[in-house]
Amino acid sequence: MCENAIVIKDLTKIFKVYPDKSNSIKEKLLFFKRNKYEKHVVLDGISFDIKKGEAVGLIGKNGCGKSTTLKLINRIMYPTSGTVKVKGKVSSLIELGAGFHPDMSGRENIYINASIFGLTKKEIDSKLDEIIEFSELGELIDNPVRTYSSGMYMRLAFSVAINVRADVLLVDEILAVGDVSFQKKCFEKLHEIKKQGATIVIVSHSFEQIEQICDKSIWIENGHIREIGESRYIHQKYLREMEEERQRLIRSKKKDDPSFDVDRNTFCGRNVKRSGNGKISFTNVSIRDKDNKPENVFNTHDHMHIEYEFNVAKEVKDAIFSIKIYKNENICCYESDTEIENKQFVNKAENNKLAIEFNDLNLLNGEYMIDIEAKNKAGELFDSIHDSARIEIINTSGKKGICDMDTEWKII
Repeated sequence: MCENAIVIKDLTKIFKVYPDKSNSIKEKLLFFKRNKYEKHVVLDGISFDIKKGEAVGLIGKNGCGKSTTLKLINRIMYPTSGTVKVKGKVSSLIELGAGFHPDMSGRENIYINASIFGLTKKEIDSKLDEIIEFSELGELIDNPVRTYSSGMYMRLAFSVAINVRADVLLVDEILAVGDVSFQKKCFEKLHEIKKQGATIVIVSHSFEQIEQICDKSIWIENGHIREIGESRYIHQKYLREMEEERQRLIRSKKKDDPSFDVDRNTFCGRNVKRSGNGKISFTNVSIRDKDNKPENVFNTHDHMHIEYEFNVAKEVKDAIFSIKIYKNENICCYESDTEIENKQFVNKAENNKLAIEFNDLNLLNGEYMIDIEAKNKAGELFDSIHDSARIEIINTSGKKGICDMDTEWKII
């Protein structure tokens, strides 16, 4: 039977929130009302175990308690009640670069930062070349850290933390360090650490990252554990529920205010990058499966229906609509428009909709974002929304990459 590396039992963390806290004895006496505070319960009696050598992802909305859980495991902060038991040496990629001195060189900061993780000078000496090589800083390692770019700074901090041989590794939203090639190297290193038997706990909003490394996920909601299970299953359930909540919010706003229209900086209740003169304005998007049910999690080769609603000014006589699907790394996976597809726009002045059917969604595992744009033939931009919607693709074939190619294999 596998022993537990982390045991959390009845863990509660409460923060005191002061609207206007007094900073001196005089202020406390004169303005005693300032000493009043509200209790903010971040974690409310959660319990779970993580076995030795297991990789686990923590997911949930912002403010649900994911990062607080990591900090409690790492003893950066302490619980209000309950217990956290961790077996073995802990290394954390939470506050990268904590302890770095800007006027010291990168080499000197390696010694300072590694000592925070509990390494002796002899151990650091033996790992120094490996850390410098991994950071890709080369001769710049002897320059003051204040001369580093933010990317160089994070690469050095990551290299120190990940090259400390620890029994438990805690990772919090830092897997976007450096360029694409460095990120790939980081993932390879995490896989290597996992194979060596280390226990890994990751907090990330990128489910694709979690699924590459983790065996299971823990869904935290409002300070409670909502569900624990196999990563893909939990992520699929989470994404469906988030989409249903988004649609409920839109329906509620329209019910309360029939004239409700989106702000130019928002789309469907969330902030987006948007541009254009507004003569055409996208107001809603819905994604459905082959049974016409709302869905944003699909299997490879599924049928997907995307529908955009939009308002259009009477003076608009022609329009070209384009759609783009791409991955987190800004890799374009698909792009087309109504001109390429030989579809002509007709201005109805109301109840305008753009529907796109994907009969064979041959994308592989990962999270994909969708851009939508409307302009006329002269290039006048009416509306453009970056990341207007997101979908998650599940693939169980074992194939990797972006798309599923139709191939035939022969051994001859």
